[in-house]
Amino acid sequence: MDGLYSLFLLAGGIALFLYGISFMTSSLMNAAGDNLRIVLEKATSKGLFAVLVGTFVTALIQSSGACGVMVVGFVNASLMSLSQALYVMLGANIGTTITSQIIAFDITGIAPLILFIGMVLYMFVKNRTLNKIGGIVLGFGMLFVGIYLMGDATDKLNLGVVIEAFLSHFSNPLILVLFGFVFTAIIQSSSASVGILQVLAISAPTLTLGSVFYLILGMNIGACSPIIIASFGANRASKRTALANIVTKVLGVLIFTVVALIFPNLVHLIEGISPNEVPRQIANMHLLFNLVSSLALCPFVPLISRTLEKFMPDKPESEIHEKKFVYLNPSIAMTPSVAVVQSKQEILRMAKLSYENLENAIKAFFSPDENIIEDIFKIEDTINYLNHSVTSFLVTLHGKALTDREREKVGMMFRVVSDIERIGDHAENIAEYARMIAKNSVSFSPEAQLELEDISSKTLHMVKLSTEIFENEWFDRLEEAHDLEEEVDVLQETLTENHIARLKKDSCDPRGGIIFTDIVTDLERCSDHAINIAFSIKGETSTLEMKKAYIISRGGFND
Repeated sequence: MDGLYSLFLLAGGIALFLYGISFMTSSLMNAAGDNLRIVLEKATSKGLFAVLVGTFVTALIQSSGACGVMVVGFVNASLMSLSQALYVMLGANIGTTITSQIIAFDITGIAPLILFIGMVLYMFVKNRTLNKIGGIVLGFGMLFVGIYLMGDATDKLNLGVVIEAFLSHFSNPLILVLFGFVFTAIIQSSSASVGILQVLAISAPTLTLGSVFYLILGMNIGACSPIIIASFGANRASKRTALANIVTKVLGVLIFTVVALIFPNLVHLIEGISPNEVPRQIANMHLLFNLVSSLALCPFVPLISRTLEKFMPDKPESEIHEKKFVYLNPSIAMTPSVAVVQSKQEILRMAKLSYENLENAIKAFFSPDENIIEDIFKIEDTINYLNHSVTSFLVTLHGKALTDREREKVGMMFRVVSDIERIGDHAENIAEYARMIAKNSVSFSPEAQLELEDISSKTLHMVKLSTEIFENEWFDRLEEAHDLEEEVDVLQETLTENHIARLKKDSCDPRGGIIFTDIVTDLERCSDHAINIAFSIKGETSTLEMKKAYIISRGGFND
């Protein structure tokens, strides 16, 4: 029974340790909020700065996997290049070693107290800031209580002897690297796998750093697993990023192995920093490997990126017309900051398709072309698909733990998706008019033709400007959008009156009378939906309130 109890104790200790790391990471990410996204987006192509950003973010959230998943999300949303992502992930490799350094401190004696303090702050304190801090402390406490339970179980089961026997029978470096890789890939965290190794080292007095040297290298390769999983279902750029991460990890292991062969006393030097403290030696080895390999690979990032881009090129531009997500990957996007960014990119893609359809519909109206009209209807199917799919995803996202700012953005996106879809519907209407004109040989007077070209041009400009305002949050261009929308409104009324006058004088084809007023109305409606998109960045609950608030803040627009 004692043996069975010890096995349960070991299993419970591992579970609590892994959950403690996961809970601490999620609490740290929740506390950081939208700041993580802002910091990562500032990572530029300047190698050293991007490496420092990756190191800082990962040291903050204690998970290179979480940082890597966010980076893959940004690459998937086309907000980060492969080179930028690689630099950040090299920094993340360095930042993740902080966890093993913390675990090397022997504070298991006060772990229950840390756990209790964290629980009190997390569950009973109403202050949100202290509540977030409590989540971090609670995860930290669970981590060390898990270490205590694992240590107690390994002593009772004499696992140290088993580990020593395993390492003596399987001393082949390749086997050890493979074992470390598989073990870490299963638990999806190098911090956790190295931490478990540190706990086992306490129960195996004869265990040395030299015997686990290649095991640690394999564990670092296994840390790629969260990023690989995150790339499933993502676009080609994300898959390249995951592949690049594997390549850099394997190259890093090869580089460090060569260094160890050139300097055979390397292991002894690391041991000499913390003699008789194998857990600390493992932590130092983990740090040195990632530091050396990351810095050594930095100069080769551009070369690695170019090679992988040739090996795995982007798909044709036609992918943007397919009925599927291009920038949004739900498996990645459950990280709120990444989800918001990816959703916006997918909505901008939808806006681009609607604008393209509107532009082509107007072109077909003036020069009927059945091929263009057929393409418009096909793209409209994609717009409708994105409307339903993005909206469904936003509903799911709205139920997640979001910051106030993120929740506001999601609410804004709900309205924008609807307005973009309506512009697509009006473009489809105009395509139908183009087909009717071609079928019935309808013609317009030169005056009517010029008027339609004028309002069409202004409407296209309005839709494009509003999309850019939404994309870049250009508050200073809202006045321009408002004035242009007012101009289209006035133009619609004027053009309708002019056309009625022409019909009375029999100077225009009567068959085109209804079509003229219908297309003018559709164009004016497109302008209305466009202004909704532009003013959505104000974050108000309705476009009317947005426009009123903006007009009042400016003291009213000049007529």
